[in-house]
Amino acid sequence: MAASGKFTVLARQLSTSSAAAQLVKPPVQVFGLEGRYACALYSAASKNKVLDVVEKDLKALQTQLRTDSKVRDLLRDPTTKRSLKATALKDVSDKVKYNAATGNLLQLLAENGRLARLDGIINAFRLIMAADRGEVVCEVKTAKPLDDGQRKQLENALKAFLKPNETIQLTAKVDPALIGGMVVSIGDKYVDMSVASKIKKYTEIIAAPV
Repeated sequence: MAASGKFTVLARQLSTSSAAAQLVKPPVQVFGLEGRYACALYSAASKNKVLDVVEKDLKALQTQLRTDSKVRDLLRDPTTKRSLKATALKDVSDKVKYNAATGNLLQLLAENGRLARLDGIINAFRLIMAADRGEVVCEVKTAKPLDDGQRKQLENALKAFLKPNETIQLTAKVDPALIGGMVVSIGDKYVDMSVASKIKKYTEIIAAPV
């Protein structure tokens, strides 16, 4: 079965409705395996009108994964059988009262051995949901923290890429390894303007055989 066919089936499995015959196209394109799972979940949740509920579930789950090492290690432990993980996640979903689409996603990831991708899938889904609200998620990494003036200047520059009905959601992170410059991710676009990437590029050019 082709990849697109598999994820159409996934959307049907994630949905509690028998009407899930076609994927609902997300407002922004998200790439990779994480993106395909997130798009299938968006389609299922959209058809059942539970997008906000599923997003709330995933935010809570992501917080737990990042703060509870025991849960995180259990889900990523390759020695634990997939069936046991699926059962454990079903129990958790029922106890926490996750929406059916959220619970089905977790079970499918467990059965397919994809739980290590969960954080990336949640990030991809949140990106889709931001676009659904007319928000454009932007992450900027710099070697040193931005001051208020630099942040404001950057926001104004990035707004030039937005449509009239869109707003920007900017997150700034610090990565000393960049040395200088910045790395910008806005929506589904990615631009690396860091000094580190330039040094790597020039080093490769110099090291290349003549």
